[in-house]
Amino acid sequence: MEKYHSFTMDVPPAQEVDSIITTNLNTGGIMLSPTSSSSSSTSSPATTLSRYENQKRRDWNTFGQYLRNHRPPLALSRCSGAHVLEFLRYLDQFGKTKVHTQLCPFFGHPNPPAPCPCPLRQAWGSLDALIGRLRAAFEENGGKPETNPFGARAVRLYLREVRDSQAKARGISYEKKKRKRPPQLPPPPPPPPPLS
Repeated sequence: MEKYHSFTMDVPPAQEVDSIITTNLNTGGIMLSPTSSSSSSTSSPATTLSRYENQKRRDWNTFGQYLRNHRPPLALSRCSGAHVLEFLRYLDQFGKTKVHTQLCPFFGHPNPPAPCPCPLRQAWGSLDALIGRLRAAFEENGGKPETNPFGARAVRLYLREVRDSQAKARGISYEKKKRKRPPQLPPPPPPPPPLS
């Protein structure tokens, strides 16, 4: 058992954690997948789910497992933004993104020339995508939007703080991506005048 903030929590063995969190290199996000003990043997649905839907389902199952492992166990109906923050901080220990401390000589350098002892964390983009999927899954599983803990103000502020601190520490800026609009075709030419 590991003491974490104001509660104790069973921490899964290292090889089990590796099966829970895998980095998706194609999208740059994290994929949470249930462990073999939490997966069930269900038949495949008639329609195949999209990659996003599969990932959202795995994330939801993993968050549910986290709540069951919470000491004391926590019902989803009693879950708050503070519990979501505990979950995000718990996931941080499995991160793969180097985040330089202010004392590090490479603080603010996007491509440091040498290794350093700075901690590995979950990347902001991964956490942001994870919260988006969990927020949608909460409502799809019967939760009301006004009680959604993943949309809590504290969670939004935490994500903003992580984004800003990682941008400074890594020397990169996170600018909002602009949507690409499809090229607009010029209007069709007017019809020719009628022949008389």
